[in-house]
Amino acid sequence: MNRKLLTTSGLLMAVALFLAVNIASNVGLKSARLDLTEGRLYTLSSGSKNILKQITEPMTLRFYFSQKLANSLPGISSYAIRVRELLEEYQRIAGNNLKLQVIDPEPFSEEEDRAVAYGLQGVPIDDSNNTFYFGLAGSNSTDDEETITFFQPNREEFLEYDLTQLVYRLAHPKQKIVGIMSSLPMQGNSSPLATQTRSQPWMMVEQIRQLSQVRTLETNVDKIPEDINVLMIVHPKNFSDSTLYAIDQFVLHGGKAMVFVDPYSEADNPPSDPNNPLAGMNAPRHSTLGSLFEAWGVELLQGKVVGDLQTAQKVQVRKQSRSAVVNYPVWMDLSTKEYFNKEDIVTNNLGNVVLATAGSLTKKGEVGTTFVPLIESSDKSAEIETTKLGMFSDPEELSRSIKPAGKKFTLAARITGKVKTAFPNGKPKPQEDKNSEPTRVEPPPTEEQSLTESAEPINVIVVADTDLLEDQRWVQVQNFLGQRIAIPQAANATFVTNALDNLSGSNDLISVRSRGGFARPFTRVEVIQQQAEQQFREKEKQLQAQLQETDRKIRELQNKKQEGNKLVLSAEQQQEIANFRNEKIKIRKELRNVQHELQKNIENLESWMKFINIGLMPLLVGIGGITLSLYGQRRRRGLSPVRKNS
Repeated sequence: MNRKLLTTSGLLMAVALFLAVNIASNVGLKSARLDLTEGRLYTLSSGSKNILKQITEPMTLRFYFSQKLANSLPGISSYAIRVRELLEEYQRIAGNNLKLQVIDPEPFSEEEDRAVAYGLQGVPIDDSNNTFYFGLAGSNSTDDEETITFFQPNREEFLEYDLTQLVYRLAHPKQKIVGIMSSLPMQGNSSPLATQTRSQPWMMVEQIRQLSQVRTLETNVDKIPEDINVLMIVHPKNFSDSTLYAIDQFVLHGGKAMVFVDPYSEADNPPSDPNNPLAGMNAPRHSTLGSLFEAWGVELLQGKVVGDLQTAQKVQVRKQSRSAVVNYPVWMDLSTKEYFNKEDIVTNNLGNVVLATAGSLTKKGEVGTTFVPLIESSDKSAEIETTKLGMFSDPEELSRSIKPAGKKFTLAARITGKVKTAFPNGKPKPQEDKNSEPTRVEPPPTEEQSLTESAEPINVIVVADTDLLEDQRWVQVQNFLGQRIAIPQAANATFVTNALDNLSGSNDLISVRSRGGFARPFTRVEVIQQQAEQQFREKEKQLQAQLQETDRKIRELQNKKQEGNKLVLSAEQQQEIANFRNEKIKIRKELRNVQHELQKNIENLESWMKFINIGLMPLLVGIGGITLSLYGQRRRRGLSPVRKNS
């Protein structure tokens, strides 16, 4: 009786203790988080936390998610859980200044009407005209609105960045100002006095204008306006010391800059001279920032461009009175992720970027800056003298002359860190008349004093190509009822706008890192697949070489046939063709064997990994549990008292 009472009391106490622990944890440990995921998926970066803590006015985030419709979309449902938990974490850190609303918009309801009004993207998922919503609409106290129309799963790595950027824009609703200082005619020419050379603004400028306020700056300015958020410098040719000093001080005071330089700018078309049509061929087409680059620890190699055999674009040329398609190695189409920095938000998710006669950037000097490549060539590239380019350059000859250096060349880079001024003696004096006596001009008392080193780490992106900005490199422009319609063919504009958007944010926003994804690929499987594919490609090349050699032999035999005026194939020719066919069948069989072994190795490895993760580990845990249980029973039996017979 006493034993039953103790057992019942123990169960009741255990239940009471369980409930007490749950209540206490829900109340006292509600904000506690333990993130054991690889890549710290649920741990916010310090930049996001700083932005959330600095919110001064209330804002509301409305998370629209069609919960009922998502039941048939397990992949979306798991991603939605992550989005919601991350938003709840934002709300917890921001406190009362951030209000989160989770809304399940029923079909034909007022909530759905509001989602449509916010511009959220609804996706039909079945034949019943039901629309699935998975987006975010935010507003601040002054009714400014920002939205994520649909949470794309392929942007999962940038979820924190997208959310923090939205919050930052609501907290700082004033539109960013991009100052463009260019030696190229990016703004077009609308002067009525120059109707013969009238041109439209480059579509790149129109793309930037959709996201920011664009202000054009002359290339001879001696001061950068303080309200410029990002300075975009394009093809700085022959900038005066006063202009270089203005750029220097702008960056030292914390201004962000994106610089496009070029050792050979095809977009730089010098004015034509009717008396000397070839004069433009010898006109200089290079640009640099000279002393500023030295102060920032970066160098653009002059007189040479990068030629890449692996990424060469195909061009059409006239060859012996006929058209031919050949590779042009100095025009690069970077179409895979291996050419882009996967760790930087600007380049991680880019598509193909097209460049032309781009240069090579390197870190220079003992300056305390960090040089991080953003875009690189392949290792099948080399440097080519700019003297080989121009109107009479031969694409095939350029390809033959390239001897790959076996390394990648940096085409774009991010420069960060503390720097010193390129003008240690202060502001350059204006050019004076040589016949006049030099006079010392004191700066006005209200003039901003020169900085000798940066107030905070600089953040500058340098691109060794200006041609990527031209329309012909990345976009087709169509005219529809007087309106210019852009149809992008490459991600050049995405790269530029990503960079400007990234630079125009605060240092906290820039520091928000790219998050890891949930996908855990079988890296060993990928290695085996790459090795087998490489073997397959080698076999394929071998087959092509043998085909070409056999074709050559057949042509020789046919020439002999024609000389003898024979109408039928000789026995030698027939035997040669038969040998060729047998060899072709043999090599194709080998290729099939390679593919078969590839698939077999992958399937075996995947089966073993599935067994280890799904079968072996639970089996070992079960065996361990049974072993401990048996050990405990034997131990209790050994310690139990032996009853004496009465």
